[in-house]
Order: sequence, then C-alpha cells, then structure tokens
Amino acid sequence: MEFLRFATAGSVDDGKSTLIGRLLYDTKSIFQDQMESIEKTSVQMGNDYTNLALLTDGLRAEREQGITIDVAYRYFATPKRKFIIADTPGHIQYTRNMVTGASTADVALVLVDARHGVVEQSRRHAFLASLLRIPHLVVCVNKMDLIGYDEKAFNEVKEEFRNFAMKLEIPDLTFIPVSALHGDNVVERSANMPWYEGSSLLHHLEEVHIASDRNHIDARFPVQYVIRPQSDEHHDYRGYAGTVAGGVFKPGDEVMVLPSGFTSTVASVDSYDGPVDEAFGPMAVTIRLTDDIDISRGDMICRPNNQPVASQDIQAMVCWMSESAGLTPRMKLALKHTTRSSRVMVTDLHYRIDVNTLHREESPSSLQLNEIGRIALRSTQPLFFDEYRRNRNTGSFILVDEATNATVAAGIIVGSGT
Repeated sequence: MEFLRFATAGSVDDGKSTLIGRLLYDTKSIFQDQMESIEKTSVQMGNDYTNLALLTDGLRAEREQGITIDVAYRYFATPKRKFIIADTPGHIQYTRNMVTGASTADVALVLVDARHGVVEQSRRHAFLASLLRIPHLVVCVNKMDLIGYDEKAFNEVKEEFRNFAMKLEIPDLTFIPVSALHGDNVVERSANMPWYEGSSLLHHLEEVHIASDRNHIDARFPVQYVIRPQSDEHHDYRGYAGTVAGGVFKPGDEVMVLPSGFTSTVASVDSYDGPVDEAFGPMAVTIRLTDDIDISRGDMICRPNNQPVASQDIQAMVCWMSESAGLTPRMKLALKHTTRSSRVMVTDLHYRIDVNTLHREESPSSLQLNEIGRIALRSTQPLFFDEYRRNRNTGSFILVDEATNATVAAGIIVGSGT
C-alpha cells in the first residue's frame, strides 16, 4: 500500500491540531483510552466540547499555551493509503521545526482562518513549501462555520492566496473550505456548503497522484554499509546496503561507482524478504556487483552515462537552526550529505531572504536563528549531488557544529561553483 506524507502549516490558532485530530477521529484511528483521556483533559480545561487538538499537542507546554512547538508525527490508514502526518508549528520562532517537518512531505496543508484571510504566516509557509519543492499544496480555509459557510469569503481568500502563489513555484494548488471543529469537508463532504463542488480533504489526500513526483530517471544509490561474509557458508557474499535515492536498479544493469569511476554490473538486488527484480526509491536494499571493487560508506553507485555532479563547491539555500551563534562567512562546519560526511567552509553569504515579502537583503553579515539565505560552501572532498529541484534526496544536506555535534542548519543545493 502506498505511503503519503503530508505536513500541516499555518498561523497560530488556525486549527491545524484540531484538523488532524478530526482526521484521526473521523477515520476511527484513535484508541478508546486516548479518546477518554482527551475528553477528561477537555473538561479539566473548561471546554464544553472534546478538544481534538489535544491528540497532537502532546507536550505540556503546548497544551498550556495552546500552541504547537515541536513537530508531532501521527500515523493513520484508510483502505486506499497509509498516511504519515507532520504537524508543524505556526510561530515564526519555530521556522526551523517547520522546515524539518516539511522536508520529506509529498503534500503541504496550509491552514488559513476564513475570518482573517491570508496573513504573514500563510505567505511564509507557502514560500517554505515552494522552497522545499513540496509538489502539492492544499490550502484549507478553516473555520467556515464562524462566517456562516459564506462562499464569497472563501473565494476572496482563494483569490488573495493565488495572487501571492503566482510569485512562487507551486505546481499543484488546491483550495478546500473546511470546519475542523465540526468536520465539514474533512472526511465527508459537507451539506453546509452545497456551492463547493470539490472533494473532501481526506478524499483529495487519498487520490492525489504522487508516484510521478519521485525521480525514477537518475539512478542514485549512496552506500551506507558494506556487508561482508559473516560465516564460511556465505564466504563469497559481498553486498552494499543503502536506500535508493533515485532511479531504478535491476540485475544486469551496468553501474559506475563514485569517486573511483570503476564500472561493474549489478549481480542481484536483495531486500529484507529476499531477492527482488528491481529497486526504486525509497526502498532499502543490498546491491551485489559482479566485480570485486573497493567500495566504502559514502560512495555513490550510479549509471556510467547518468552521473550526479561531483564538486567541492556548492551553492545552497540554508535555514539556520542554531540559537547560539549565527552563520558567518569563513565559518568551518561539518556537512552530512546522503551517507557522506565532509568538512566545509562558508565561502560566501550572498543574501538573506525575508520570507514574508520575498525581499532579498544582499551581503548580510550573518544568518541568525530561523533565517533563510543563500550561501556558497567549499568542501574538503568532492560531494556527489543533483540540484534539489531534480532530486530531494541527493540535493539536501545538514550542517553540524563540530564542537557540540549539534545540527545548526538544513540546506538545499541549488547549483555548483563558487
């Protein structure tokens, strides 16, 4: 069964957690004891209704302040699909958490309060969704019950959001009027909005086509682990384990290993359940080759006539995540990219971007917590990558402070060169 990952985003109090709670509740994905617990907590908080937001706002600080701070992951399934939800925070100071939760999403749900229309946070999250190349964006215009299910108000929000989205690269944009509190258009179509002719949110998530979003053209296999013979019985077994990051691998395929440049042929592709005829992303497999080549963790298996870019210089957009120091030119950091690690230096800080206005501030002195900017990096060894717009797996990386081992930035590669 196909997995769909989606991330929710939106301003504080737009009802993200309530919407997810409603999805879980109406698809009967909640255990009885969970339901009893949130009913009890709702009464303690003085609510005269069951507060479904409590299903996702698990941290005590989140419940006390009525906000989402950390990324909460939830799982549910319908007969058509399995779903992984990343409930991301709305506050500006948690932009880094939003980037983390949305980085692997197939669909982004941006909630907009029907009463307030498109606000700063709506624009910020639409920009982040386009920056992270999330292929499908669904704008849920929530709290329709509080404006009398007014079609005109819904169309105004739609028009305003569309005008802003035209400045961004968003390939698929859908608008759904909902009331998370009452369940209108969440799982079932609502009788309160006969003027809306589209599908419910759940039906859209079940039907949205995601298979073609993945890169099945560029064969990429970063080697994570070398499996050597563990006993006399398997003395001749030597395989390379990892997760397919792009393309398709089949027995008989001619492949090349980077950085050595040696070529060989795929002898077999083994999964946890035994040999498979082909492997594609995001399958975790072990590839065996017909030739005995020196291969180690961090090497890349690809096709001889379709190789990733190999360069020590990369251009990237980064979101700075450290509360202590900012990112500055000449800074030295550790970089983790696919299964490869390297030391890098920031050679240039081109601009910082205002995620509300999309204005570029040229040559800033630093990037501070939650700020996004374009930088140039120089690596001590070649990295094998594709531009993020072509392959999200081989086009993303993290930066780590070597002194504290803390992740200080998430980055996406936009090109090579200085």
